[in-house]
Amino acid sequence: MRFEIVTIFPGFFASIFENGILRRALAEGLVEVGIHDLRAFTHDRHRTVDDRPFGGGEGMVLKPEPIAAALASIGVEPKFTEASQENSARPTVILLSAQGRPFTQSLAREIASLDRVVLLCGRYEGVDERINQLYCDMEFSIGDYVLSGGELAAAVVIDAAMRLLPGVLGNEASRRPARLSPLHPPRRICRTQGPRTAPQRRPPGHPPLAPRAAIAQNPRQPPRPAGTRQASRRSKPQRSGVPGANPASAPAGLSFQQFQEQKAVILSIPTRAASYGEE
Repeated sequence: MRFEIVTIFPGFFASIFENGILRRALAEGLVEVGIHDLRAFTHDRHRTVDDRPFGGGEGMVLKPEPIAAALASIGVEPKFTEASQENSARPTVILLSAQGRPFTQSLAREIASLDRVVLLCGRYEGVDERINQLYCDMEFSIGDYVLSGGELAAAVVIDAAMRLLPGVLGNEASRRPARLSPLHPPRRICRTQGPRTAPQRRPPGHPPLAPRAAIAQNPRQPPRPAGTRQASRRSKPQRSGVPGANPASAPAGLSFQQFQEQKAVILSIPTRAASYGEE
């Protein structure tokens, strides 16, 4: 798989691709990355890549001419030309901008299935809309916030897609994505590191935790990964889409914490069955 990055700051990616999994994947030839300086495709002595938007308005936009020349240098023709439609090997062009489609794990899997991807990093107030209409196949945003440019977003897209390729990760089981849905928010299991003889955090009077080997022998109740309950408690307040995580569900006049405390007290009161005929 090969990524082509079109940017006005090619040095931005130096440290990103020289560390961690990305560096190892590039060194082993599992992934290729080409970085193209947009200013190299200008024709004035100031190497101008931006201009004021047509019709006025605040800010600047990236000019279409340098972008079109940069895309042509890597074999990308406009989408509606005969040469582009006949070229089955035409790379997928992705524009990274604030108004794009939210980038998700499913889109990362879709990108990982492609052979060649061009990432066009927006800057200033964006890219000339004609580039988006003529060249771009997708438009992504990595969140509901504004960045200075699309370089950070390009690094996120590459990292998320690259780790899904076979052989990139040392442990292939790590490629399995976390549960991603409103009812199962993305989270990692709470992990601890230390001696096996460390004291277990159990309230006084409670029996010790059953050994994992004993739990695994019970076919009626398969073992849960250690730390899933703690991870759920930590992630629910940060995910408004998880039922019970919204403090607005507490009754009026009570804070969410007070509501939870009263609920716990009520549930802890023992109950007994009433028999008819007793006074």
